[in-house]
Amino acid sequence: MIAYYKCIRSVSCGIASTGWFPFAHTLSFRISSMNHPKLSRRSFLKTSVTMAGTFPLVSELAHANSHDVSEPLMAYVGTFSSPLQDVLDTQVDLPPGNGRGIHLFQVDRETGGLTPAGIHAMGTSPSCLAVNTAGTHLYSTNETDRVGKEKHGSVSSFKISKKDGSLIPLNTVNSGGAGPTYVSIHPSGRYLLIANYFGGSVAVLPILQDGRLGEPTDIKNDTGKIGPTTATNAPEGSFAFSGHDRTHAHMIQSDPTGRFVFHVDLGLDKIYSWKFDEKTGKLTANNPPSISLPPGDGPRHFHFHPNGRWFYSIQEEGSTLVLFDYDEQAGSLTSRQTISTLPDGFKGSNFCSEILVSDDGKFVYAGNRLHDSIGIFSVGSNGELTWIADEWTRGNYPRSFSFDPTGDFLYCCNQRADSIAVFKVDRNTGKLQFTDHYAAVGNPSHMVFLDLAKIK
Repeated sequence: MIAYYKCIRSVSCGIASTGWFPFAHTLSFRISSMNHPKLSRRSFLKTSVTMAGTFPLVSELAHANSHDVSEPLMAYVGTFSSPLQDVLDTQVDLPPGNGRGIHLFQVDRETGGLTPAGIHAMGTSPSCLAVNTAGTHLYSTNETDRVGKEKHGSVSSFKISKKDGSLIPLNTVNSGGAGPTYVSIHPSGRYLLIANYFGGSVAVLPILQDGRLGEPTDIKNDTGKIGPTTATNAPEGSFAFSGHDRTHAHMIQSDPTGRFVFHVDLGLDKIYSWKFDEKTGKLTANNPPSISLPPGDGPRHFHFHPNGRWFYSIQEEGSTLVLFDYDEQAGSLTSRQTISTLPDGFKGSNFCSEILVSDDGKFVYAGNRLHDSIGIFSVGSNGELTWIADEWTRGNYPRSFSFDPTGDFLYCCNQRADSIAVFKVDRNTGKLQFTDHYAAVGNPSHMVFLDLAKIK
């Protein structure tokens, strides 16, 4: 179906969780090799594995600037994982991944180094994670095509132990579509927003008082004409063909006010704008209901600037960043600048992944897969971007990256390299310096942080 195997993409996983396991070696997994040169990109993708991001971190937790060392700083890593038939009574319509569920680490606040702190075993690819503002609960999308005979993925809720950061499973519910690839929390704290990549749909799930999830209050299915298999802005010589085979909802996130919700569909080359009713959890099409990107470019993720007036979108197959002016009263976007994520002179295929704006609003970071770099851009006084440099990710296929709560370290999930690389952030220049710290994680997909001292 796809001539380029991109990353071990993801396909929702999420049936029940299996409890707390203190160390990875206590688990037994049957993982088979999928390194076949003739696999299609999508098939290869499905063997393991956006955010993620992006608001992958809860803003209040992600940008705290104090170093409270009284309690551990925890990191949770979502992965593409294999079905654990000896642990879970479920079927997953996917090849196996190398992850073992949600991997936990303690973070060295001074060096950025990661020390393994356990694994919450899940064989259903918990590929994207979100922690609530209070730090009491964590939510995961489980990126599978089906659970048993039903064609959908699932979403799981967990209580976080204040004692050691371990995860206590609460419940797992239908995600409203196949392959949920992204989860974010509405600013009210009352709803989860879910993007189902293989289902081409988005869903709203209520968060109950005890942190459990209810059945969807709304599900919207994307429809329309699929974009071309060649991106308008693709680099010269690119054969990057990603999701232009059908509808693919890739990310969903509220604006800072909570009044509007945006989601992207990669296959339709559109960003959708919704009015959100906080009382009912319903989405209503805004006017206009969507914004079109250049045909075939494939919008994947986006991130608001801290000032709330600028909105940046990254295109997976076009390898571009687009700056939009945002009208928070109307919930409307107006494009103003398009810039390549790659250095001048690059030729060939590349798949973009993550986009993040630094907490001070001075820099934008863009992930490049195949080029295996993070592009670094300065933000001008009018929001326009200027390419500064790029940094090698020290691994293959960077699916996502996340800042620690101080913004001083950046953690890159190198999906095909089965590792996380740690970089020091120069807050003045925006550049990244590798710290020589790695963490071994099978098919890492997404990473979030939590200071245990801040659990309410």
